[in-house]
Amino acid sequence: MSILRWHPLGQIWNEFDRAHNEMNRFLQYVDTGGPPEPTGELVPYPPLNVTDDNDNIYVEAELPGITLENLEITITDGNRLTLKGQRKPVEVGKTTWHRQERSFGSFSRTLTLPVLVDSDRIEAHFELGDLRVKLPKSPKAKSRRIEVEQNRSGKQNQKKGKNHEHANK
Repeated sequence: MSILRWHPLGQIWNEFDRAHNEMNRFLQYVDTGGPPEPTGELVPYPPLNVTDDNDNIYVEAELPGITLENLEITITDGNRLTLKGQRKPVEVGKTTWHRQERSFGSFSRTLTLPVLVDSDRIEAHFELGDLRVKLPKSPKAKSRRIEVEQNRSGKQNQKKGKNHEHANK
């Protein structure tokens, strides 16, 4: 059995505590442009998944409520991807808000990619709030194997410097 301590201002204190918590959430939201994670960590918007294979880098973003007309994707410096957009507020008429966790307004997120990409061959698809971008790696960024030659006698070619040749004479 648990014992509860009666406090004459209990209900008022609970409301004050709730308002304090809501104000902290609001200030975090204003400071970061988006809501914090339940863990309290701040998350950039939009959240991204980035993967790659030998030939391409793939970027995925969830952008619910964004229309194609309000979305802009740019690549600069060969490896800086920027997503810009705007989510328009929902018209709710004369209703009362009880909770608003989905943000609206403008956003911009720039991501530095791990390698240079070929900006002429980038493909982007946007459907039902799901953005998928395929960024082909630049030929300059792709790794290649370099063959090492060996002379016919099986010995490595060694070049002697001028000082070394004079010392042997």
